[in-house]
Amino acid sequence: MSGSDDLDEALALANERRRDVTARAGTPARAAKGTDGTAGTPATAGPSSPARGGCHDGPGGRPAGESGRRGGTRREAPEGGRDHAHDLPWPDARTYASRVAGPLPSCTLPLGQALNHTLAAPLDALTDLPSFDTSAMDGWAVSGPGPWELAEGERPAGHGLLAGDRRRPRTLPDGRAVRIATGARVPPGASAVLRHEYGELDGTRLRATHTPQPGADVRPRGQECRSGDRLLPSGTSVTPAVLGLAAAAGYDRLTVTGRPRAEVLVLGDELLHKGVPRDGRIRDALGPMVEPWLTALGADVLVTRRLGDDAEALHEAVSTTTADVLVTTGGTARGPVDHLRPTLARANARLLVEGVQVRPGHPMLLARLPAGRGSRQPDGSGPYLVGLPGNPLAALSGLMTLAAPLIRTLADRPSGTPPSAPLSDGVQGHPRDTRLVPVVHSPEQSHARPLLYNGPAMLRGIATATALAVVPPGGATAGSRVSLLPLPWHGW
Repeated sequence: MSGSDDLDEALALANERRRDVTARAGTPARAAKGTDGTAGTPATAGPSSPARGGCHDGPGGRPAGESGRRGGTRREAPEGGRDHAHDLPWPDARTYASRVAGPLPSCTLPLGQALNHTLAAPLDALTDLPSFDTSAMDGWAVSGPGPWELAEGERPAGHGLLAGDRRRPRTLPDGRAVRIATGARVPPGASAVLRHEYGELDGTRLRATHTPQPGADVRPRGQECRSGDRLLPSGTSVTPAVLGLAAAAGYDRLTVTGRPRAEVLVLGDELLHKGVPRDGRIRDALGPMVEPWLTALGADVLVTRRLGDDAEALHEAVSTTTADVLVTTGGTARGPVDHLRPTLARANARLLVEGVQVRPGHPMLLARLPAGRGSRQPDGSGPYLVGLPGNPLAALSGLMTLAAPLIRTLADRPSGTPPSAPLSDGVQGHPRDTRLVPVVHSPEQSHARPLLYNGPAMLRGIATATALAVVPPGGATAGSRVSLLPLPWHGW
């Protein structure tokens, strides 16, 4: 089945479910608006920060999707007929967001800039590791059974063989020993390394308190890998350990998939950016959160802008962005100063998802902007826009529902099966929509514990949570097993 077929199926399923709900309720389909994420609620803008290195200088290497695990190209919504869904069921919305894009182009970066990217090409051994027989311990290289006579140059006590010595060691005759340091080349003719603590010197004569077996404490050439061995496949996340392996294998640069560039636009004249809420205005809560949240999801945030309710400023920002993903906070409803939908229409954007059956966060949006400056898509098409509701927990629901799978696909990051756990307490559900509820859970805990203060405008619960529990329509009783969305810093 092609990617387009997958999306056809997802949209068909979404619309069929919506029709079923409508038929059962005997009412028209709900519009994509609600009270859990409207504008005029805490949203914020943190200080802008520059991107932290990466593939940000335009297309390079392979086109998007060519060497990623998923293969293929970007998968748009189906052509013809309806090209977006109202009130998409929550599971379908996440699937849709993960399939609508393809991996960004690859580039080659120095090791110091490749951290937190994804390998776009396999990591193959450039040489044997180790590339020569190496001592695993400080002690003596010995030849044959003991006792041993110290080799020439070791009398009365020389430094012996040291790590990093470029000179090839001379062959060690039978019955002889030479001092050796950890990491030094083992000389030809040596049968083992005698650890320092197991040797006793009597003048130039060496005896063993524990006789070493042949090959003891010698790392033979190629023990870890042979030249040409596949060390890591493409699609592997570049962690500090991966950087260490690459360096040990002789790499100076890595071919990686570019990290998505993101911009954050914080909307709303009612927001204060410092001090205590006052005079009918509220403190900006999303600005300080969204940028680091997107970074944890795998994006490089170029800037966070506070635009208030200025429609022209919003249009200019949307029309001139050079990001791959534009994230807005607030303004997703249809109030008198909610300018996002009119701006998207004016910019000829393509709405892909307009509302998701989830609480909080129901009026979230996903759109595709026309091609603009700095596009890194192989077909020259424009960036994505994720519209988050203004209420803080509703906005975070939008990040985990639409932004997380989209960014993961663009960055070609691996996606595993979401964990699950039984609930320690029952959770009241919405009659028709999925609920995302902050919980505390760890591998050491058998149950996920729902947290209080989980209203759409509340952050007290999510501040101590480790995951969001996916509560199906109708709710879940104590002991019911539910899927979990680990927060990015807890293993997403």
